[in-house]
This record gives sequence, C-alpha cells and structure tokens, in this order.
Amino acid sequence: MAAGKNAAASILEQMGYACIDADLAGHKAVENASGKIFEHFAEEAKKKGLSLRNEDGSVNRRALGEVVFSSPQLLQAHEAIVYPETERIIREFIEEKQKDSSVPGVVINAAVLYKLPDILRQVQFVLYVDAPVIMRYFRARKRDRLSPKKILERFASQKNLFAKYQNSNADIQRVWNTGSRQRLEKKILKILAALQS
Repeated sequence: MAAGKNAAASILEQMGYACIDADLAGHKAVENASGKIFEHFAEEAKKKGLSLRNEDGSVNRRALGEVVFSSPQLLQAHEAIVYPETERIIREFIEEKQKDSSVPGVVINAAVLYKLPDILRQVQFVLYVDAPVIMRYFRARKRDRLSPKKILERFASQKNLFAKYQNSNADIQRVWNTGSRQRLEKKILKILAALQS
C-alpha cells in the first residue's frame, strides 16, 4: 500500500504496455458478486452500525473494507468470494491484449498477486515496488485520507508481502521507490534492459 505501484504501472503504460489495475478489477468483481457479499457480511456490518449498500444498490466499498479488514477470518471469507471473479476478469484482459501485436506485454498492477496463483504462474516476472514504511504511511494519509488506525490495519493485512512472493517461486525484481517519478522510471528501465539482454 502506497509504495508506488500505480506510478510504476503508469510508467509502463506510457511505454506501450497494456496495464490492468487488479484493484479496479477487484471493484468490478465486488459488484459482480454483490449478492453473495450482502448475504455473507450484512450481519457483521449491522453489528458495526454500517450499511453495505449504497442508495443506488451498489456495494459501499468503504463500509465493506471496515468490515473485512477487522479480522483475518472476515478478510479470508471476502477473498474467497471476490478473488475467483477478479482472476477471471484479469485472465480475460490478458487474453484480449495478447492478440494485439502492437502491445509489448501485459502489466498487472497488484499488491496481492500471490493470492491469484493461476495468474501468477503466467507472469514472466514480478516487479516488486517497495518503499520504507514511514514514507508509505504519509503517502497513504495524503492520498486516501484514512485514519492512522485504518492505515495501520491495512499495512498489517499486507505484512510480509515480499516473503510471500519469494515463497511463490516467481522471478522477483525489487525496486525501491524513494525518490521522484523520474528516478523510478530509470530504475524500471534498467531492470527491463537487464531482463531483455
């Protein structure tokens, strides 16, 4: 969270790569699975005084986040509902873009790609964008306007991500995003050049 995945994806998109944001695919998956979500989490939301349904009938993702990030069991239940649909959406995107010979490759912008093992097995390498925790904290505060408690809860849910990717046996290229966008772009270009040589 707030390490610079979106900046890296934007840089790669400017280079011609087709990019899909797994968070946005996840949002679409949430709407596609809204019936199951309402059914499974309504009682827990009610206990917290939250409504999972917006006025237009769509899922209130902020309220859903408050519910599912409140316990590992609820997060796991949410993932079991949403991840298969997210995986389907991403797979369709990959298949469509691979038909386009003008596209040099497909980029999946995702923090928890290791939780989509069928997709992860298809990737050539993982570009793991990282930054110090304190830097990520202040970026998240500025970007998302969440309370310190909510940010720390989300950080805790993503604890030891790098180790989880190492355990997946994926080819991992780690890049530290501690400076400007231009510095990040140079680092990415260097990694791509080394991989293509």
